Amino acid sequence: MEPHPVTGMYNGKFGVWLFLASEVMLFGALFSSYVLLRMGADDGMWPKHGAEILNVPLATLNTAVLISSSVTMVMAWAQLKMKKVGKAQLYLTLTFLLAGSFLVVKYFEYSEKFHHYQVWLNSPLTVDGHEVSTVRGHFDEKSPHLEVDAKSGAFITPEFVSIIPDSHGGDHEHASAMRIEGDQIKRVSNFGPRHSTFLATYFTLTGLHGLHIIGGMIVILYFMLTGARFSRINPDKYANRIECTGLYWHFVDLVWIFLFPVLYLL
Repeated sequence: MEPHPVTGMYNGKFGVWLFLASEVMLFGALFSSYVLLRMGADDGMWPKHGAEILNVPLATLNTAVLISSSVTMVMAWAQLKMKKVGKAQLYLTLTFLLAGSFLVVKYFEYSEKFHHYQVWLNSPLTVDGHEVSTVRGHFDEKSPHLEVDAKSGAFITPEFVSIIPDSHGGDHEHASAMRIEGDQIKRVSNFGPRHSTFLATYFTLTGLHGLHIIGGMIVILYFMLTGARFSRINPDKYANRIECTGLYWHFVDLVWIFLFPVLYLL
């Protein structure tokens, strides 16, 4: 396809750049909101580092997975420019699988958050030799099922909870289970979006990014299924479509490269 004389690029590619410009504004607004919320948070209401709550090793693994997927996407486009459709399809498949791996790792990270609890206490307790005002850990089988308040969506204070506390330092090494009676409980929550403003922004940002991953996977899957026929009919147009898909995919990777240090390390 010939480049447009005004823009210097074919129309499809120009359209993708316009779309990405709108995406930059969207994520820019969300990042700005994150910074304002963090700067305005009272002492003790925001973790010093995301690593206090979030799983840095899994996020590091996911970063490597996404960067690898960008490489395979570039390789798919390069193979098409060299008229090697078979290898291009192979690299597209690898990109799709890497994207799926990212979502699987994210699922385990999310799942762990929804099964990890924090109990705020009305008065301090001694846990593992340390006086604490909150207890973090996992409920054991003796703990009753938590009911949810229909209006607020928060957990209703139970009669008691039986929790296996994280070891001091929060490294999730389990100690003996302890029973906390209902009259000692000020609030109980898992590490979902309702836990804190930090986790609400975490799930918003990473959830929106995850939706972009799914959108990219749908497009890649479409070209995986139709690529052989498409490349026979119009190979140059097919290569251009993969180039446009790659631009989107690199943007999705770039967003994660910003999210990772902002949420997990700083």
